[in-house]
Amino acid sequence: MRFDHAGVATDDAEGLAFLYEDLFGCEIAHEERFQELKVIFLELENGYFELLEPQDDGTIARYLKRHGSGLHHIALETDDIEAALETAADVDVELIDEEPRRGAWGHDVAFLHPGSTGGMLIEFVEH
Repeated sequence: MRFDHAGVATDDAEGLAFLYEDLFGCEIAHEERFQELKVIFLELENGYFELLEPQDDGTIARYLKRHGSGLHHIALETDDIEAALETAADVDVELIDEEPRRGAWGHDVAFLHPGSTGGMLIEFVEH
């Protein structure tokens, strides 16, 4: 597995993108509206920041109400997402997604429950 991105929940993805561009010298690599989200990816040397701005009262909006802006999840790239999910289940990690689903950029993604991973929401990504 390799680090892919850190997902950051925010009420203002564009404003945070401008700040990160100035602060870290990174550039916008990709933008899209995905389900209930506006998503902006900022390219780093070894991964991305994924800025998540809610467009309705979905998951990220609820997260922001409970926790405020900040780190939402980390994503690890895998070459075999089904095998990664099987390994997680074998070591008794609770799966949010038992099967991969389509994520940003059309990649297959699946999430692991933070209650089973030391309090951190983890996403597997297969490009």
